[in-house]
Amino acid sequence: MDVATDFGIDNALKQLGINAANAGTSTGVDNFGSGPEIISSSPVDGAAIARVNTTTRADYDKVVATAVSAFEQWRMMPAPKRGEIVRQFGEKLRELKEPLGKLVSYEMGKSYQEGLGEVQEMIDICDFAVGLSRQLHGLTMHSERPGHRMYEQYHPLGIVGIISAFNFPVAVWAWNTALAWVCGDVCIWKPSEKTPLCGIACQRIAAEVFAENGLPEGISCLITGDAQVGQWMTSDTRLPLISATGSIRMGKLVAQAVGARLGKSLLELGGNNAIIVSPEADLKMTVIGAVFGAVGTCGQRCTSTRRLIVHESRYDEVKQALTDAYAQLKIGNPLDENNHVGPLIDTDAVAQYESALEKVEAEGGNILVPGGVLQGSGYESGCYVKPAIAEAENHFDIVQEETFAPILYLLKYSGDVREAIALQNGVRQGLSSAIMTRDLREAEAFLSAAGSDCGIANVNIGTSGAEIGGAFGGEKETGGGRESGSDAWKVYMRRQTNTINYSTELPLAQGIKFDL
Repeated sequence: MDVATDFGIDNALKQLGINAANAGTSTGVDNFGSGPEIISSSPVDGAAIARVNTTTRADYDKVVATAVSAFEQWRMMPAPKRGEIVRQFGEKLRELKEPLGKLVSYEMGKSYQEGLGEVQEMIDICDFAVGLSRQLHGLTMHSERPGHRMYEQYHPLGIVGIISAFNFPVAVWAWNTALAWVCGDVCIWKPSEKTPLCGIACQRIAAEVFAENGLPEGISCLITGDAQVGQWMTSDTRLPLISATGSIRMGKLVAQAVGARLGKSLLELGGNNAIIVSPEADLKMTVIGAVFGAVGTCGQRCTSTRRLIVHESRYDEVKQALTDAYAQLKIGNPLDENNHVGPLIDTDAVAQYESALEKVEAEGGNILVPGGVLQGSGYESGCYVKPAIAEAENHFDIVQEETFAPILYLLKYSGDVREAIALQNGVRQGLSSAIMTRDLREAEAFLSAAGSDCGIANVNIGTSGAEIGGAFGGEKETGGGRESGSDAWKVYMRRQTNTINYSTELPLAQGIKFDL
């Protein structure tokens, strides 16, 4: 089977303006990267999709200079006018939702429905940002000095550097960009080198919108390459904010580099997410939430369910229900909507998956649903694995880590909900969490100050599937960042307090006398 032809990938690339022979790297300054080539290959069938030229240091400096110039104009445009540009970008995404969703699926490996869902998240955040463009509110305060008025306002920050991961190759960029744009910032984006074509497609869509409105192309810039390119961004004082999504190891390096120059960083790092299954849980809802959370995107979401903490009174029936559900999973080409699970991103991820299963057994765990690498027709890329379930203990070293693969650890508790919460909190990461219960007291305890220590805490839904209206992010080694909804926009702006004296006197604060 020729996946690219049979599932319309070639046509999708054409619709997105990508030349599969040599995609190049759109930098936002009307030229292409001049560095060494990287090959974008699909984990679906192992085929090379396109060659992409990476960004050199000279290319990078030219991009930053162009972004600096564009910021001078963009920041002076009224926020509602900037919102109109974002609205037009959202309309372009609606027109190109199917080809872009297909590219996401083929280049990254998630199901086509999830690819479409990711583009829909981009559209949703554009809608949110359009409304936000008329609501960048400050506050007014009463001054203690007569004839004075105080207020605070928010101004554009400057250039926002965005470093995104392969697992959400378009949505996370849009979460940052849509808000940054309405706030008056310009953006430089380094997508994952594992999914460069998704970045090029988005950049070209954005560039078309800016060109149609006679606006500088440097408002949206793209650079491509490995960690070295990211290091140029994190150490660059011209970029006041770095928003980075990825591993905890990467996030610590970013935080150190940005912190050393007293810049701002927005970090979205690893998750080790758990669902608590109480004696009062609805079994059907539990199985749906746990299975999708564990195997969706082949376990490659930062919000994927890694641990299922089940009360001993429900343990056997939950274990059986999960075993039955996993037996029904269909693994294969994610563009075929009959399949539930697609491939891991590459063979390195496969090796980490195999290593994790070996480690859990070595530590005394029991493999309940066996894993393994699939081979044969349809699995030629070597990236398809079986979702696995292992009975384990929370203190196991491998359980304490985040393995970016479809491995679910089944844990047991015997006490009340406080014991389960302690297990849920007993890891270094703090992104997403959930409890399945029909007991109001358990739900409220889970949501209380003594409850889940994660940035996201859900009741009777799984750990994955966040909506753009809420602020997205986590605590502890997840990094503390917040993106998307609520008041996450404030990180993309600088705050200023203003005092206006409209009297004919100059009284000092706190009644201080300074007579001349």
